[in-house]
Amino acid sequence: MPHAEISPTIRLFYTDDGSGGGPDDPPLLLVHGWGADSHQWSWHIDALAARHRVITVDLRGHGYSSVPETGNTPRAMAEDLNVLLDRLDVPEVIAVGHSMGGQVVSILAVEHPGRVRALVTLDPGYGMGQDLAGSFPEMIAGLRGEHAHAVAEEIDRWCTTSATPAVIRRWHKRRLYGMPPHVLAEAFEAMFTAPGAIGVRPASDDHLARRGCPALSIWADPGRAAWEEGLLKQPGSKVVCWEGSGHRLHEERPAEFVRLLEGWLRAR
Repeated sequence: MPHAEISPTIRLFYTDDGSGGGPDDPPLLLVHGWGADSHQWSWHIDALAARHRVITVDLRGHGYSSVPETGNTPRAMAEDLNVLLDRLDVPEVIAVGHSMGGQVVSILAVEHPGRVRALVTLDPGYGMGQDLAGSFPEMIAGLRGEHAHAVAEEIDRWCTTSATPAVIRRWHKRRLYGMPPHVLAEAFEAMFTAPGAIGVRPASDDHLARRGCPALSIWADPGRAAWEEGLLKQPGSKVVCWEGSGHRLHEERPAEFVRLLEGWLRAR
């Protein structure tokens, strides 16, 4: 299982599986969410690698990758991925991101449009309304406080429903408590309240208007699904809502996610 040298201070852990697809089929790049790591894709890698090359990565500050004291932001993470793909001699990918990872791959597609042929975002960390945004400063203060992991666990409660399997709840709770608190705080702030953040509308609208590739977006919230559907202009784009699912809908419904992704890729 290799690491890639991204800069003198950043090494990214990644895995590279499968070799399927035709010569013109770009690899899938799978990007995890806030407070998680690439193990999040353990439910999907085998099925996807049967037909595709699949690259998964631990973002900076997460998993087995480097943990810098500062710079743990979606924009820096997107730049890391761009360098990683250079290191792997991969010119173009289908970028798949969950939650914060949805922000990261969306930024990658905007800042490096030739790098991303298509996007897949899973309950992405953008499109939040101003009503919810009002609670973010208090959450960030808690993440910078004495009980950061307990605050992160409380934030994480909204990610599940009564139908979420216990193993998913347990895995993510354990992962959160293993995270460096400063990464949790810095990444959350950079997603939603820091200058240049794209997580809250109208900044989300402005960002999505800059994307030039087709996108498949899967939501648990019908309101945010309808919002993004009104913004996707690229031919072949599609929005799906799995109402009643938790935030980690691809983990709760892994086989259905793989079928939906494969079907969308074939239809493009």
